[in-house]
This record gives sequence, C-alpha cells and structure tokens, in this order.
Amino acid sequence: MLLLLPAATTGPGGATLLEALFTAVSALCVTGLVVVDTPTYWSPFGQAVILALIQIGGFGVMTFASVVGITVIRKLSLSSKLTAATEAKSSGIADIRALVIGIVRISLAIEAVAAVILTLRFALAYDEAWGRALWLGVFHAVSAFNNAGFALFSDSLMSFADDPVILLTASFATVLGGVGFPVLVQLGKHLGTPRLWSMNTRIVVAATPLLLALGTLYITALEWNNPNTLGGLSVPARILNGFAMSAQTRTAGFNSIDTSAMDPATWLGMDLLMFIGGGPAGTAGGIKVTTFAVLFFLMWGELRGAGAVTVFGKRLSRAVHRQAITVIVLAVGLVAVSTITLMVLTEFSLDEILFEVVSAFATVGLSTGITADLPGAAQLVLIALMFIGRLGPITAAAALALRPRQLLYDLPKERPIIG
Repeated sequence: MLLLLPAATTGPGGATLLEALFTAVSALCVTGLVVVDTPTYWSPFGQAVILALIQIGGFGVMTFASVVGITVIRKLSLSSKLTAATEAKSSGIADIRALVIGIVRISLAIEAVAAVILTLRFALAYDEAWGRALWLGVFHAVSAFNNAGFALFSDSLMSFADDPVILLTASFATVLGGVGFPVLVQLGKHLGTPRLWSMNTRIVVAATPLLLALGTLYITALEWNNPNTLGGLSVPARILNGFAMSAQTRTAGFNSIDTSAMDPATWLGMDLLMFIGGGPAGTAGGIKVTTFAVLFFLMWGELRGAGAVTVFGKRLSRAVHRQAITVIVLAVGLVAVSTITLMVLTEFSLDEILFEVVSAFATVGLSTGITADLPGAAQLVLIALMFIGRLGPITAAAALALRPRQLLYDLPKERPIIG
C-alpha cells in the first residue's frame, strides 16, 4: 500500500499493483528480484519503504514483533515467547528476551560497521556528498547483511568491479548475515574453544568457507576468459569478483559482473549454490547448509554400511534424517513444478527460467535479466516462490496441511527393493 502511493515513485501516476506487490514481497522476503529499476523508479520515500521491509524481513516478522513487545510493554506472553523461539530456532523459551535483544544488537552492530566503511568509501573515493554517501552506505549495508541484494545503482555493484573495499565489505556482511544468529552468538561466546560448539555451529563453520572456496574456483574458472564478465578485468580483479559472486550467490543477490552474460554452465553451478543457501536462523535462504550436510552424511554413512549416522563425533537423530529428506524433496518438487509452469507461460530457455526460479525460491535475487519481461502470471509464481522460500518448505507444508498425530500402535515392517 505504501509503494502504491504516488510519493513512492519518481514518475507520475505511481506504481501498478503488481509492481508494488512484487517489490514488497521481494524486500520483505529479503530476495532482491526486481521488476523495475530501484534507483530510478522509486523515490527516496519508496526506497525507504523498501529498506524498512528488508530490515523487518531480516529480523524475522515474528522476532520483530517480539522486539516491539519488549520495547513497548516490557513483557512477553507465553505465546509470543514460543513464536519468537520458533522463528529464532531457539531450543527453549526461558532466555528468549535476551536472545531477541541479542539478535537486534548483532544485526545493528554489523550493519553499522559496514555502513561506516561504505559511507567513507563512497564519500572519499567517489566524491559523493556526505548525505548521499551516508544513505548509500546505510542502504547497502542493511541490504547486504540481510542478504537482500537491493542496490541503489542500476547495474547493482558492477561499477565497483575493481573496488575491493566495497565488494569485500558487502561480501563479508552477506556471509555474516547468512551464517545464522545462533552461530554468531556461539562464536561470540566460545570463539577460541571449538569443543564447546554445537553440531549446528560446527557444520556451518565448516561448510561456509568450503562452499565459498568451491564457488570462487568454479565461477572464476568458467568465466575467466568470458569477455562479457571476468575476461575484461585484471587478474586480481577476476579473483576478487569470482569471490564476490560466490559470496553473493549464497542468497544475497548483488552482482559485480553481468549475470545475464555468464555461461549457462556457470548458471547451473550457481543454481546449486543458491539452492543450498546459508545457515539456519539467519538472513540467508535456500534449504540451508545444515540440511545439505545431513543429506551428505546420510549418504556417506549408507555407503560405508554404518548402523548410525555420525557427525563430528555425535550421532544424528533419525527424526533429523526424515526432516532433512522432507525439506529437500519438497524444495526440489517446488522448484521443478515452478520451472515447468514458467516454461509453459513464457518462451525463455530452460537454463534462464531455472536460474530465476531457484533465485526466487532461495531468496537470492540474482537474475539473468528476464524477471521484468515475464508476464504477470509468471511474476505471481515468483512472488509465491519468494514467500514460500522465506518461510521454508516444511514450515509452509505444515502450516497448510500437516497436523501432529501420535499413533498408539506400530505396523509390521516390510521393505521394497531400492535401486
């Protein structure tokens, strides 16, 4: 409704309902896909609305409501505590007030540091007026930490492809937002004592740099000689942009090189990185690195013929096996159905559509450049994907259909032939 106001756009008449809805969902779901050019189409008021939606989406709608409750009435109901604990992936509700306050402090602290660095860089290196530089610094810091990918430049960050300060600041803010609040809190308390880390923290800390390194090598190698992406840059700039794109593919959405000009093989590898996403209870999307890791250890344990699946010296609960498989199957099914739907509705190629669908589902925001050219029905599919992707496939399914049911009996076992 705010984006529909004439004051939200720079031109006369205001935005259409679909443009406002798509942008609002993309901002609240911290995705970054756009159907209009953010810096030229939206006025400063419209951009401020987008920034507020990004911040709210990053906190989590339920967590944000808990923060308001703490601030205004200084107490929480049991229902509010349970809701916030679920949103923040907390194991209990006794310390939820401290947890929510910690989430706010960590978010604002990281965003403030990134905003200061970016503001100084825009003002001193690019001669932006201090007021403009501050707005650019704050907007991109919030967008980066919350893995939103909205930029106030029409080419995203392509104008800064040779600027390590801006690209690395945005990348590290993205990574910190994407690892998840539980990991940040635990690392803050026990950074030097890994034996005290939970399995969740160990998986995220191990998987994040590994995926960043693999993504950097993959993107840099395939795009090294592409004149439209990395080929026209110096060797250090190629490596820098390969790393930046790897970090942004982990659901942030900024692009420092032309994504639409990449090789389809690069898109496919990025599809996988986007699908995996970041850590749980953070600002990243995707199925989460922990879910992917559980599936990997399940496969590895089955190949070794192990009776139980172990991770870092701990045994995984069989309930976790089922949850991970359910999330992945639901996610793959949703992406497949959505891809087929868009292929029916449009004439774009499979690799372009698949990239767009995965980007929407994983709340990434990277695009091959076809989002604005999609028909209204296809854009509505992407809106649904962003919303479901932010909620999580298993959460959406449970909210719509599933109900807990305790059986008082067991049926006899039998197994089909597998493979």
